[in-house]
Amino acid sequence: MDIGMIGLGKMGANMAQRLQRGGHRVVGYDPGEAARLGLEERGLETADSLAALVAALPAPRTLWLMVPAGAPVDATLEALRPLLQAGDVLVDGGNSNYRDSQRRAGQCREQGVHFLDCGTSGGVWGLGEGYSLMVGGDASAAERLRPAFEALAPAPDRGWGRVGPSGAGHFAKMVHNGIEYGMMQAYAEGFAIMQRKESLALDLPQVAEIWRHGSVVRSWLLDLTADALADNPALEGIAPYVPDSGEGRWTVAEAIDLDVSAPVITLALLERLRSREDDSFADKMLAALRDRFGGHGVRQG
Repeated sequence: MDIGMIGLGKMGANMAQRLQRGGHRVVGYDPGEAARLGLEERGLETADSLAALVAALPAPRTLWLMVPAGAPVDATLEALRPLLQAGDVLVDGGNSNYRDSQRRAGQCREQGVHFLDCGTSGGVWGLGEGYSLMVGGDASAAERLRPAFEALAPAPDRGWGRVGPSGAGHFAKMVHNGIEYGMMQAYAEGFAIMQRKESLALDLPQVAEIWRHGSVVRSWLLDLTADALADNPALEGIAPYVPDSGEGRWTVAEAIDLDVSAPVITLALLERLRSREDDSFADKMLAALRDRFGGHGVRQG
């Protein structure tokens, strides 16, 4: 299968290389020359424009987008659509909002182009371990791309699937990331409690390693926790600032819209927001109120 990969950041380049290893011809495009050169150094073809990329692929074409969510996806599709023809398939493998994916699928449908939204999980480990792929969109188009999905997944028969119509893939990935927020927060809080119990002098790397085997809380995230603690037990040099990609926010908003109680995911998101407050006005207000009603005093900052 011939596949055009648009967006050659680390994940896009790794996916292109895994597809090539699976026997597919991949032609990559990125507006940055350095990114294109990086892919060429891995032995893959590149094109220096979207028009050249489309021309390099036989019809019907398959084009896979790995570009940042939001306006960059719309801009890329705006430039691509005049170059495509009926029967071509566009895959958005990034972290787009599922509502945007539904809108884009409708726009593509008008000109006979198939649009698949593919929630992709695996991060920097996907090149070696494979990617978890949640595909939304037309069933026949998804089936046509089966060889590509099988090459990207951990194994041909697991780790991927068409999960529903347009938007379903990115919706499933959104909820996946919300769950990830909660799991990460639970690990972080648990290890923080153990770290604070100085009288027991717990060896945190040892505890993490013990939990990895036989424990009901074992997981790949725990494996990564154990690795991080083994390399840096005190987490020195790491700022307590936790960004978010936006999908946790979308998950919480959907939970509210659907009247679904999701306190763990919601609080995990709020903790990430809190981590960015160097000078919390809310905490100052709490201290001031506590002093006013109870005379507890305040610390001078």
